[in-house]
Order: sequence, then C-alpha cells, then structure tokens
Amino acid sequence: MERPALADDLIPLDAQLCFSLYSTTIAINRTYKPLLDALGVTYPQYLVLTALAEADGLTIGAIADRLALEPSTITPLVKRLEQAGFVGRLRNPADERQVNVSLTEKGRDLYARSGCLTETLLRRSGMTVDQLVALNHQVQALRGALVDSAPEDR
Repeated sequence: MERPALADDLIPLDAQLCFSLYSTTIAINRTYKPLLDALGVTYPQYLVLTALAEADGLTIGAIADRLALEPSTITPLVKRLEQAGFVGRLRNPADERQVNVSLTEKGRDLYARSGCLTETLLRRSGMTVDQLVALNHQVQALRGALVDSAPEDR
C-alpha cells in the first residue's frame, strides 16, 4: 500500500510553538530533576510547596486551581508531602468537605533551599534575568489568551 504524500503546507516540528514549549518543559524538568532529587521531592510536589509558599493554608481545591490541575491529582501529592513532614492537613471545622494544607517548618525550610532551581536555570540557559522574565511574561500572555478564548463547555 502506498503512503499518502505529505501536505505541502506541513509545518516542521521544530517550527511548531507547541513542540518548542513541550520540549523546553522537558529540558527544564531534566535540569531540575537532580536538584529536586537532592531535596527529596518531585516537580509536582515542588509546585504544591511553591503554591503554599505564596499563600499558606490553601484548600486542596485552591491548590488545584492555582496549578491548573484536578483536585484528585493534588490529593495524593499532598498526602506524600504530609508523610514526608513538609505539610500538614486539617479539615475546615466550618466545612468538613474542605481540607486546608499548610507548610510545616520542615516544608518552609525545604522551600527556602529550592532557590538552587532558579539559579541553575539562569546559569544553564545563558539568558539574563530580564530575558527570562520577559519570556515568562510572553508565555503567560499566550496561556491567558488561550484559556480566555476557550469554549465555555470544557
């Protein structure tokens, strides 16, 4: 059987923004992995710690919203962080369905030691702080535009 010819308007993989962002995310995660391993957390756990460092005492739902993930994804991450002593969980006495998550002293200490991730990314990227900040703003603007223009029936 003969294979169909490729379309003349095929966009090469390296010219596709989605692939560039995807492969860059993989490269960043590979850069972070040995550092996170040394700290004893995974990247998703680090994101939870970062969300709590920004606003401690968040509910599972609020963490999920902040990280654009489902609460069912956050719950096991928080449980593992709690077992490691980095966070504590308490049911909200006013609403038993809500679980509030807070950093422990050990969690705050771990987060304080995670600055090596930013330093390593900066050093290995060869970019200046201003260049990385500008790039981050562009990516955030793209994400915002895509989220804002998405159909309501998600």
